[in-house]
Amino acid sequence: MFGRFIIILFFCSCLNSLYAQKKDEYPDYRNNKESFVRMSDKSLRADLGVFTIGGIEESLSKLPLRKISPYAYTKNSMSFKADDVEVVVTIGPFEERGRKIQKVEDHVVKIGGKPFHGNYGEMPRTEIKSVLVLMGRDTITIPPAAYADLYNLNFTYRDKNGTERTANGVYFSKDGSRMYIYLLSRDDTGSYEVTWIIQNKQYLRRVVDYGFTK
Repeated sequence: MFGRFIIILFFCSCLNSLYAQKKDEYPDYRNNKESFVRMSDKSLRADLGVFTIGGIEESLSKLPLRKISPYAYTKNSMSFKADDVEVVVTIGPFEERGRKIQKVEDHVVKIGGKPFHGNYGEMPRTEIKSVLVLMGRDTITIPPAAYADLYNLNFTYRDKNGTERTANGVYFSKDGSRMYIYLLSRDDTGSYEVTWIIQNKQYLRRVVDYGFTK
């Protein structure tokens, strides 16, 4: 009788485990269309392979690019400045009003009809409000679509010793025709990196990779 009771308990435990697992499963609509591995431009791959995690396998024997490190940051902004270049990225609270939120069970899978990065499956806490780029007297426009699906951006992270660090930077191609604004958002809910590419003072495209660190 006792053995039968143990078997029943074990069976119920298995059912509960399967139910919980099934309950936590939800579709991931994100894709790798804008990832490093899908890039066909050899010169862009060569440059991004220097500093991105997505291109780390191609980073061997590559010479470093000119880099501007952050000169100021707060919880809500990070700034880069050197010579005639200035970049300021600003974040703020996520505004749900007026947006279509698509859920599966209790999990958020799309916002405004699109999948997103930054603790996928949960309602975002913050969003990018603006990306200001100045090159000399020119203001370079980064279209909102280039960051509208990037949430919970963390400018810094802490290493295993608790030291605050950042991997962010602004890089330049060797011929100076391209500028790369690189951000790594890293936390315990998953991470992503984005590189906005500016060529001849015009926004060209972005490269996004995710799911490589916790």
